[in-house]
Amino acid sequence: MTAILPAAPSQEPRQALAMSTIAFTVCFAVWTIFSIIGVRIKQELGLSETEFGLLIGTPILTGSLVRMLLGVWTDRYGGRLVYTAVMLSAAIATLLLSFAHTYEQMLIAALGVGLAGGSFAVGVAYVSRFFPAGRQGTALGIFGVGNVGAAVTKFLAPLVLLAWGWQTVAQIWAAALVVMAVVFWFTTGDDPVIRERRAGKAAAPRSFWQEFAPLKNLQVWRFAFYYFFAFGAFVALSLWLPRYLIGVYGFNIATAGMIGAAYSIPASVFRAYGGVLSDRIGARTVLYWTFTVCAVATLVLSLPSADYVVRGISGPIAFHFEIGPLAFIAVACVLGFFMSLGKAAVYKHIPVYYPKNVGAVGGVVGMIGGLGGFVLPIAFGALNDLTGVWSSCFMLLFVIVLGCLAWMHFSIRRMERAAAETPALYAAE
Repeated sequence: MTAILPAAPSQEPRQALAMSTIAFTVCFAVWTIFSIIGVRIKQELGLSETEFGLLIGTPILTGSLVRMLLGVWTDRYGGRLVYTAVMLSAAIATLLLSFAHTYEQMLIAALGVGLAGGSFAVGVAYVSRFFPAGRQGTALGIFGVGNVGAAVTKFLAPLVLLAWGWQTVAQIWAAALVVMAVVFWFTTGDDPVIRERRAGKAAAPRSFWQEFAPLKNLQVWRFAFYYFFAFGAFVALSLWLPRYLIGVYGFNIATAGMIGAAYSIPASVFRAYGGVLSDRIGARTVLYWTFTVCAVATLVLSLPSADYVVRGISGPIAFHFEIGPLAFIAVACVLGFFMSLGKAAVYKHIPVYYPKNVGAVGGVVGMIGGLGGFVLPIAFGALNDLTGVWSSCFMLLFVIVLGCLAWMHFSIRRMERAAAETPALYAAE
């Protein structure tokens, strides 16, 4: 399933990877469109922080829930067909968004926009079939660079919004999806497994129950929890940062979008490097570094601005603590960089452990990760409403990443004790 067929043209794997990555970039730009237009919608409708969190998180909900199903469909019917259908469906919903006037209408349209996020599960299952196991970490890491679509939205959407309004942003992004769907259909081909199946050289696809059989393993859900942080928190912060920067530092929407892009770019582009590192030094080592550095970064960012009074020898000594904008940007970029490594490391595991169920397992891991992108913005807004502390979002992320680090560490310790019986399995992770 994961090997390149001898008959496949030598350029075909690279062509499939390149076009899948570009398509995922466009889809991701649409998926995170509310990170920019949501700020203007919040102002127009007078939304609370929690309502704003629900609005920007709704597309993430749809894109997460459909990933498992889309992953299985890709295994059964091929990525070329499913990828194209996903892009066209999301384009229709994004166009209809521009005609929404009430909060309820926008939430309904946002559900359809979220279909664009399901493209990740399609791309993983499609791309992995063109590459052998030793190169899948690198290939899937390169594909994951499509996360940079979040930065594309943050760079360009504010300019379009300020010139013509948020409705035009939705219309242009919908048109981009249609163009990409057409280009993808005419520049890619079926993966090797689908070609063999149509030629009668491969077995018929398994039943849906067989596809989902590996999901009973706790290991799958552990990988999903890692991805809940590495990817889910990345998406949540991509959506939340413009609002955070406007509220904390008083930036305008264009500046906040540019700074948000400065976070999104390293968190996307270096995912390919995370795939290479996972192939070279092991995904386990990469994840240890990811969770450790991210714990430190989120701890620093969670410190709220405060005024302190110390009883000094000659009387009270007052001083002020605050993380300035430059320091915030620097730490956020470090956080984004290590999240990108972690995202690639998690998906390095899946073809190794579940080579015949990449679609189903990759889909459920992507679903849980995507749900993080839905749940966390709502939690951020609720924490703001409840505590009145802007940095409460990073306090929550600090707790989550500590949970990831602890679960991974104790799981690996158990694997070490069983290494004498299953050394190959331990080495793989």
